Amino acid sequence: MLRVVNRVLLGLAGLVLVCAGGAVLAAGAGLSVPSWWPYSGRDDVLLSGADRDRWRDEGWWWPAVIAALAVLVLLALWWLLAQFRRARLAEVLVDSGDGEGALLRGRALEGVLESEAQSLPGVSRAHVMLTGRRSAPEARVGLVLEPHAAPGATLKGLTEEALAHARDSAGLAVLPAEARLRATRHGARRVS
Repeated sequence: MLRVVNRVLLGLAGLVLVCAGGAVLAAGAGLSVPSWWPYSGRDDVLLSGADRDRWRDEGWWWPAVIAALAVLVLLALWWLLAQFRRARLAEVLVDSGDGEGALLRGRALEGVLESEAQSLPGVSRAHVMLTGRRSAPEARVGLVLEPHAAPGATLKGLTEEALAHARDSAGLAVLPAEARLRATRHGARRVS
C-alpha cells in the first residue's frame, strides 16, 4: 500500500508542478492565454495586493488557513514515518517452553525457507520474505519454475515440506503464506 501512496503523491506533485510551470512559461513567453488564466502577462504577479488583503478581515480566514496547514503537516509527517516502517520482519518470537520465548532472526528463517524451497523439484530460484508481526509472521514466497515443472506438485511440496518445516521449527500454530509462481523463459524445442 505504501508503494501505491508514494506513486500517487509523486504523480500529484509532478502534475501540479508541470501545470504551474506551464502556466508561468506560457504567460512569460507572451502567448495569448484565456481570460481565466492565472497569469496574463510578463509583469503579472502570483498574488496581487488586493488578493492578499481580500480575506484578511474575515473571522474564518486565519483558522481555516491554520487548519489546512496543520492537516498538510500531519499528512507529511505520516508519510515520512511510513517510509521508515519496515515491511520485512526482523525477528520471529519462538516459544521456547520456559514462558519467555526466544527470538529468531527473520533473515535466518527466510534463508532456510529459500534453500528448502529451491531444492524442490522443478524450482529454478526461490525468494522468501517474512512480513507481519513477530508473534504472527506471514511468508511471501516467489518461485521461478523450470519449463518442465508441474505448478500443482511444486505448490504442494512447498506447503507440505518447506512451510511445514518452518512452522514446526519456529513453534508456530500457523504460518500463512502467499506464493507467486512464474516460469523461466525458454526457447521452443525444434523437432527435425
